[in-house]
Amino acid sequence: MKVDSIRQCAALITATLPLIMRSNGTKIDKMGLLKLSKPQFQALMFVSHHNGASLSSVAEHLGTTLSSNSKLIDGLVEHGFIIREASTEDRRRVTLAITGAGEEALDAMHQLIINLTAERLSRLSEEECSLITEAMELLQKVFFQPHISGTETMSQKGEEV
Repeated sequence: MKVDSIRQCAALITATLPLIMRSNGTKIDKMGLLKLSKPQFQALMFVSHHNGASLSSVAEHLGTTLSSNSKLIDGLVEHGFIIREASTEDRRRVTLAITGAGEEALDAMHQLIINLTAERLSRLSEEECSLITEAMELLQKVFFQPHISGTETMSQKGEEV
């Protein structure tokens, strides 16, 4: 494959994914269903995929300072979505873990996002949906990193796409 066509493909992917996320985010905002700020939701997702994460690793992922991240995590703790625990290896270090309520909130949001996306895709033909499915499966092969927790493909999670 030519470098130009690879770069064109990459440009299209990186331009399209934010549009999808923004579209779903706008609908969710209008519905008033997300009781968390977007950074709190992102932090909850990160902790879900990185159980035992530190405050600094969440701050680094979100691009925030430790002090603002600490306040953000406080909100998640108050909602009962995350718990803070002293590290078993270093009592001075605090680790974060998602709670059952946090997992339920993420699952509910995941289902809502699937439903919103399916609503948009329903405008396409069966053939067009099949093409998109094939393309997404290819992308999962390219970007799947088995050594990183939480990057299972949809088929590995047992979900239908």
